[in-house]
Amino acid sequence: MDEHASSPAIAETPTAEPALATTPLDALHRRLGARMAPFAGYSLPLHYPSGVIAEHLHTREKASLFDVSHMGQALLTGRGAARLLETLVPADLESLTPGRTRYTQLLAEDGGILDDLMATRLPGREERLLLVVNAAAKEQDFALLGQELPQLSLTVLAGRALLALQGPRAASVLSRILPGVEEAPFMGWVATEYDGASAFVSRSGYTGEDGFEISIPGHLATGLFERLLAHEDVAPAGLAARDSLRLEAGLCLYGHDIDATTDPVEAGLLWSIGKRRREEGGFPGFARIRAAIDNGPARRRVGLLPQSKAPLRDGAILTAPDGRVVGGVTSGGYSPCLSRPIAMGYAESAFAAPGVRLASELRGKPVEVEVAALPFVPHRYASRGKGRA
Repeated sequence: MDEHASSPAIAETPTAEPALATTPLDALHRRLGARMAPFAGYSLPLHYPSGVIAEHLHTREKASLFDVSHMGQALLTGRGAARLLETLVPADLESLTPGRTRYTQLLAEDGGILDDLMATRLPGREERLLLVVNAAAKEQDFALLGQELPQLSLTVLAGRALLALQGPRAASVLSRILPGVEEAPFMGWVATEYDGASAFVSRSGYTGEDGFEISIPGHLATGLFERLLAHEDVAPAGLAARDSLRLEAGLCLYGHDIDATTDPVEAGLLWSIGKRRREEGGFPGFARIRAAIDNGPARRRVGLLPQSKAPLRDGAILTAPDGRVVGGVTSGGYSPCLSRPIAMGYAESAFAAPGVRLASELRGKPVEVEVAALPFVPHRYASRGKGRA
């Protein structure tokens, strides 16, 4: 407990809200008419004048441009960087070839997820990993890495912006400005140049579509954003569309679908743990994760189809036919592609099969909920370089 919590003087003194951070694209978002909203300590565009549904569908049909500069970017450098980082994450990073990226999670001692991240092995003689972590957790992540891996050098890339161009026409658009990026495979990484400065391009994203994340110096972000928007196939999109797209794609949002109370197996992320790591361990919470692999987890992350017109939201409980609570909703919203509410959550394994009927409550009224397979909308990642026109 805070030792000052009971002090009348402090309790009665108004506390100013901490100022929100901004990205290098803040002025441009406002010029484009974005509705700004707080997220992870930043002021970010929630949506633009076209609206969330239009932005969502445009991403699925053509290509949308997102500002994700609030994410944390850092370089982890030193001999054995991949092997050493494996002591904190369950992915097989030692086998990662230069120019390739893997998704993984920072784990607590009990196997709970402290954050999820992307790790890329960079080319060159010196062993370097490029890390991209969530905005809300980046300070704790970087502190943890510095504390647990003091033999490595951690360089936070605070001056860089991060843009995400997502959709089936992303490759054809971006290759006109950064030639060669269309050759990258899914989860591939290339170093290129934009306006005389280094640019890092990863073929990845958070929408279930083909797409790229482009890291460039902050002072060049507005110019690149505007050049991409000048293409007839590209439109800006905000946080709300990013959330509905990832929910349709069945992708986890840290702080909702995964957190320190969930492990990768129950979260449906076993695919991110390589065979060698499943057998050898050597990462936090291995005993818990190995037991979940061998015996099955007590609960599982599932898709949910509420039989209602309005969406179920995070925190709604799930009950079995006998009224017993067997799970809960962690993400919920409206699916523009399916024209209906969808959700994700956790259910006891006995109730986690597609087609199982559960119940919840919405505004005080009972709602039937059907367990569904994930993703709701099939992924369309590039299976190899180039991508669709």
